[in-house]
Amino acid sequence: MTRVAWALVAAFLLAFAVFEAVKHGGWTVGALVLGLIGPDLTFLAGIGAGPIERGVLPRRVVPFYNAAHHWAPPVVLLVVFSFVASPAAFTLGLAWLAHIAVDRVFGYGLRTAEGRQRAAA
Repeated sequence: MTRVAWALVAAFLLAFAVFEAVKHGGWTVGALVLGLIGPDLTFLAGIGAGPIERGVLPRRVVPFYNAAHHWAPPVVLLVVFSFVASPAAFTLGLAWLAHIAVDRVFGYGLRTAEGRQRAAA
């Protein structure tokens, strides 16, 4: 997908997630916030890793980062919680997928084992 397509997907997902949070309130608001910032909390695994090159993640962060920035886990959440009534979990999946789409808009994608940005974002 091009960045324009990712931007359209990101806008739709973000609007849908905010709609769900406003509609249901309570735990869905927390799920919205967690979905939007949660994937980047994987950077905390790199605390104390020492100096590294700009734009390169420490090796120990890469598996966590890639797992949190792959589209499959939030899609599984969305599918499962479309059938199981849990607005908070559904909103988490929407927000998480929106986070991934926004990252793709800005050119951030999955990382190589060395922590470098993969060629195709």
